[in-house]
Amino acid sequence: MIADLGYFSILMAFVTAVYAAITSWYGHKKENWRWVESARNATLIVFPLVLLASALLITSIVRNDFSIDYVWRVSSIEMPTYLKFTALWGGQAGSLLFWNLLLSIFTAAAMARKWDEQHDLMPYAIMVGSFTQIFFLALTAFVENPFTRIDSVIIPVDGNGLNPLLRHPGMIIHPPMLYLGFTGFTIPYTFAMAALISGKVDDTWIRTTRRWTLVAWLFLSLGLILGGRWAYDVLGWGGYWGWDPVENASLIPWLAGTAFLHSVMIQEKRDMFKMWNMFLIILTYSLVIYGTFIVRSGVISSVHSFAQSAVGPLFFGFIAIMFIFSAYWLNRRRADLASKNSLQSFLSREAAFLYNNFLILAILAVVFLFTNYPIISELFTGERGFVGPPVYEQALGPLFAVLVLLMGVAPLTMWFRGSVQRLGKAMLWPAVLATVAIVVMIVLGIHLWAALVGFWVVIFSMVLTILEFVKGTHARMKRGENVFVAFSNLMARNRRRYGGYWIHIGVLIMAVGVIGVELFQEETQQQLQVGDTISLGRYEMQFLGVEQRPGADDLIITEATVDVYENGRFVKTLTPRREIYTRTGQPMTIPNARSTILEDFYVLLAEQPTSPDSAIIRVFLNPLINWVWAGGFVFIFGTLIAAWPDAVEDKITAVQARRRPAVVTTGD
Repeated sequence: MIADLGYFSILMAFVTAVYAAITSWYGHKKENWRWVESARNATLIVFPLVLLASALLITSIVRNDFSIDYVWRVSSIEMPTYLKFTALWGGQAGSLLFWNLLLSIFTAAAMARKWDEQHDLMPYAIMVGSFTQIFFLALTAFVENPFTRIDSVIIPVDGNGLNPLLRHPGMIIHPPMLYLGFTGFTIPYTFAMAALISGKVDDTWIRTTRRWTLVAWLFLSLGLILGGRWAYDVLGWGGYWGWDPVENASLIPWLAGTAFLHSVMIQEKRDMFKMWNMFLIILTYSLVIYGTFIVRSGVISSVHSFAQSAVGPLFFGFIAIMFIFSAYWLNRRRADLASKNSLQSFLSREAAFLYNNFLILAILAVVFLFTNYPIISELFTGERGFVGPPVYEQALGPLFAVLVLLMGVAPLTMWFRGSVQRLGKAMLWPAVLATVAIVVMIVLGIHLWAALVGFWVVIFSMVLTILEFVKGTHARMKRGENVFVAFSNLMARNRRRYGGYWIHIGVLIMAVGVIGVELFQEETQQQLQVGDTISLGRYEMQFLGVEQRPGADDLIITEATVDVYENGRFVKTLTPRREIYTRTGQPMTIPNARSTILEDFYVLLAEQPTSPDSAIIRVFLNPLINWVWAGGFVFIFGTLIAAWPDAVEDKITAVQARRRPAVVTTGD
């Protein structure tokens, strides 16, 4: 009964989305607003229908209804209840349903707002938004139905259990954050296409979706940061980013969205880059769908897996259709998207933002090419190639360095035009301070030139960014405000600008951690007997033995105990472990670390021990790794400031929108 009702809910959601798309087009064509309102209500109804299906699937998992194939695959009787909730996205069919749920939430929320000033956009926004819903609901209803029953007379008494990699607490948060980011970016794309189709190609669609874009970018950023932390805590290879295709599938649309967020500011300030901004949001949307396609189809693993995949060809077809659809309207409105202003100087702020975009897209292109190299090589040579992390780092290191440098310099530029003399004067003392810091590092024994260059760039940009806060606060203090009031008012009165600076500071802090761990990481691995020691840097570790015990569900835990000494002084006992899930035989390597602001002493069991008195221990010394996580917190803090609603700014924007004549094309 539950399975039938769940499937019926998905099917009705699909039919409702189709109705919304057709009715919105028909209502606009006949100039009958009641049909458009009906289409809008249909988009709202999709949400409770998908929510009902999701709730019914979770209920089936919690009740251990192993007659449903998906429940059997991702759950078991002894699995903790909280993991049964997360099992909703523990397999392909459930994760597609979860994707639909989040997409329906964003779409309904966007359509539920008042539309008094956007009557021209609304019919097309409903139609385009419904296109994405129709595709994903069709996948769930007709290809990956999560309510399919097991093709057997005998119902299993227990389930297979959730993938061990997904049982970590971090996986409760990480996938939803990524999915929220992915689905959230469909909203600005929807309104961009509505602007193109309707011909209302001013910045109305940008103002309408500004906060939606920031929220989507925030969630996707959180997903990337949490994914790095999950990899560091669970995968047991000593790092946080391995340039895995699944990781890259999330990074690539994030890069496109970052370029878009920077570029739209120029359109709002100078009425420039209209065509460019349309291209960027279309690119971001296409890469969101492509990223989902990469994860779901298995195409990166092998071209043949794509051919055998049920969803792979459908994803590819949908991406092609939507890209052609978008390109058609972009080309049709190209004359109306021409900028009425042009760059006046290559040292202007407009130019700086453009350089920023070019660098980000260059990074995107490299990551995209390297990620898809297995497909390309197998198509042309018949053999699957592979691009490893060292190649990524060598290709991307210089691009990231220039981007970080530009982050510090860009705020010094002026609108319209700038001068070399003014820039040189503003950069002089920050450059001197950065150089002094590098000299100190050399004296302290750091001689690796790549690290010195990287630290110089980071310190230089950090000083320039901090000076923006100092100058703004000082200007307000001249009005009689004390330093704390001045700083608070500075943040409150210009949240987008100073929230952006906080984001830059977060990136710079993360860059310090990246330089430290990538260039100065040390590691060693040894077979140890009880009482043996390993030395690494100023640390010494003594192996005390191994014990084995049963864990929850089908888990067997093998845990080592080691004592860690720093310069001969005991600092901590660590317990790295390996977990084996007996149903699948899949092992998990869970490290343990002694963490400080300067470094992590990171220990793991390299192989499954065969004796309680012996083990192969692998040890990493990861300098400045915790700066990556600290920078992530600052990064998210800045994004929240930039995205936080500002009643005064919103009121001013609304007044400006009413006063500004819309740019509407004369012909269709």
